[in-house]
Amino acid sequence: MNLKDIFFDLYRASIETRVEEILTQLGFIQDPGNWRPYGKTESNFSVVENQQASPIPALIEKITNGVDAILMRMCLEQGIDPRSEAAPRSIEEALNRFFPHHKNWDLVSERNRQAESLQIIADGPRKETSLIIYDDGEGQVPESFEDTFLSLLQGNKNDIHFVQGKYNMGGTGAVVFCGERRYQLIGSKRFKDSDRFGFTLVRRHPLTLNEEKKKKSTWYEYLVVDGEIPSFSLMNDLDLGLRNRKFRTGTVIKLYSYHLPLGSRSVISRDLNQSINEYFFNPALPIFTIDRPERYPEDRAPERSLYGLKRRLEEEGQRYVEEYFSENVDDQEIGHFHVTCYVFRPRIEERSFKETKDTVRREFFKNNMSVLFSMNGQVHGSYTSEFITRSLKLPLLKDHLLIHVECTDVHLAFRNELFMASRDRLKKGPESEKLRSKLAAILAKSHLREIHKNRKSAITIENKEADDLVRSLTRNLPFRKELTDLIQQTFKLDNTRDGRKRSKAREKTEGNGSDAPVFSPQRYPTILSIDLKAKDDEGIPMTSLPKGSERSIRFSTDAEDHYLDRTDDPGEFQIGLLEFEGGGHGDGRPIPSAVETVLDVVKSSPRNGTIRVQVRPTDHLQVGDAIKLKASLSTPSGTLEQIFLIKLTDPEKKPKAPKRGPQTSEQLGLPQLIMVYKNKKEPTWEKLQENGIDMDHEVVVYPFVEDGMLSTIYINMDSNVFLSYRARLKGEDAISTAERRYISAVYFHTLFLYTITKSQKYRISQEEDGQGPNPVEETEYISDLFKISYAQFLLNFGTQELIAALDS
Repeated sequence: MNLKDIFFDLYRASIETRVEEILTQLGFIQDPGNWRPYGKTESNFSVVENQQASPIPALIEKITNGVDAILMRMCLEQGIDPRSEAAPRSIEEALNRFFPHHKNWDLVSERNRQAESLQIIADGPRKETSLIIYDDGEGQVPESFEDTFLSLLQGNKNDIHFVQGKYNMGGTGAVVFCGERRYQLIGSKRFKDSDRFGFTLVRRHPLTLNEEKKKKSTWYEYLVVDGEIPSFSLMNDLDLGLRNRKFRTGTVIKLYSYHLPLGSRSVISRDLNQSINEYFFNPALPIFTIDRPERYPEDRAPERSLYGLKRRLEEEGQRYVEEYFSENVDDQEIGHFHVTCYVFRPRIEERSFKETKDTVRREFFKNNMSVLFSMNGQVHGSYTSEFITRSLKLPLLKDHLLIHVECTDVHLAFRNELFMASRDRLKKGPESEKLRSKLAAILAKSHLREIHKNRKSAITIENKEADDLVRSLTRNLPFRKELTDLIQQTFKLDNTRDGRKRSKAREKTEGNGSDAPVFSPQRYPTILSIDLKAKDDEGIPMTSLPKGSERSIRFSTDAEDHYLDRTDDPGEFQIGLLEFEGGGHGDGRPIPSAVETVLDVVKSSPRNGTIRVQVRPTDHLQVGDAIKLKASLSTPSGTLEQIFLIKLTDPEKKPKAPKRGPQTSEQLGLPQLIMVYKNKKEPTWEKLQENGIDMDHEVVVYPFVEDGMLSTIYINMDSNVFLSYRARLKGEDAISTAERRYISAVYFHTLFLYTITKSQKYRISQEEDGQGPNPVEETEYISDLFKISYAQFLLNFGTQELIAALDS
């Protein structure tokens, strides 16, 4: 039989049923002599099936293998053993050595030229898309297939530092999402010293009736012909429908009838491109996504390159991103990690707020990931927006914030307990809880707090009429001890409804900074100085650091805000340890060699000429110890430096909190009531929408939670529910009474629904698009509840009406 013809028949098959027909015609379909178990064992089902939980992360592993193969080829072509000391020690080093002009890939023409080395091509009908993945990497000879493409758990890349693959399982994760029969074609030719092109077909073994009685599960297997990986001599290039080239060497894989999720099934050069960008936040190599013109003849851009979400965000920043900043963290237990926060605009150009929100979700949150954890630019786990509302307590930024956490330099032991081997989710354990807590603590003190505060102040008004209405409504309520205790679990019990504290705080804020000098940012900084007045005997700036406390140290610079984060020629800001006084002098402690041994450090990116550094002593430091540090800011013309001292002092004494006596209903700090109208007066719908709160005719109420407490209840006075109810009434008195009834019913039902939900520690989730339960915040749940019919019920049925209805 002509093996080359067999390969092309299989390669040209657009869907899995056609593959089945070809195998049947060849007599391969049931012949056990033509199939061998994947990984040389029939006990492979659990390994193959228990990997990525969804098809996009599984596909990412295939692309990662292609990136690794290209880097391996470049290394071998330079005569370097990838496992030797001479090989690069990181992906970044490999790029600098093998692709010295890789910074040019930010230019579209250069990016497209390189992206042709790694292509993803759609095939088959629209409703049953198959995917082809090609790389011009090292490739394999047919005799090596069983130890590379078809092996399991052998750790083929464990001692190669400049590649991503470590676990020797990435080749099988995507097979699970290939149609019903799990067909995957693999073809490859070594880049040198071989003229043989090998290929095989992977499938899930179809159990016979006899096997079903004897076996606990099926297994995965691959095709052999006459006991060998089928192959043929390849003296000329193969036309495989690739972009701008024919196949010469490398690897091509076809995933038949691939189960792409909703949102990624149409033009893959657009929809799948966006999903891949999310999972490759900052990939080593650019990639081409290509659709067939015959599949979507109306699409004007069937071929698009991609180079990671980071570049998308920063290249298109003026349009989508309002601002972004970073926090660099050195932690004794965790190691080093880098956090970047991107805050999106609430409105883009001429689009409405709702259209803007939908566009941003579609373009940047297609996979419901609001917090991305990556290694070498590839996402290994994520959180949903639940982290923003529940851990950061920033509800107005829920749909407008993307957080990226780069974990490449996290300590190896910690990292091994952080990510699953499937590289698509975080483990649930003490390490992930530690990282979550640390991340929340850092961002709670970051610029995000100021952004959220500004958005909140834009939609908060002092309304004596509304405050008086709440007092009037609560004056005659029976606030017994049980009710007061319940409310105290959820609300701050300070009487700030008169707005005096808020007014003083606002006056203080507005009075600051009016005479501040104008900041003139530079692309490359020329100055770095520390904002410390105290100095030691030698004139070195110094500060004290109480044991167990944090200290914020500020440096002045003229660097532009994105100097440390920009993709094009970024700078570096480092804190290094110079001297240590106290350790190794009779107390048995070793003298530290790195700053993270003595300090946990968080370095914020420049903002309006200030770099903020947060320091906290580790357990290594003792009272009386002094450390000399050097801050360094890199520039093309040399490094700017600033030396300073930190001395550890006794812990600060915290004042005792005054005891609080029993409180009456007049002292209860109930949530502020704000009535919202479409246009009548502030805050209008538009004002709420531009600051992160959905408001239209369908919305009745929005409970606003701040620092874990319900602080404000926004009631929509132009909701369809109330407008329909009011339209049936005649006379000002009737309308006024209806208004009070509407406000009181919505206000107090919102208050007690929230209070009971929080006090009983309910966790609410919602099934969505067959993707399993997603957590829902209490405020979102209550708002949706009123949208459906709850508010209409409250307005139209009082107690007497209900009793009458039951009696009838």
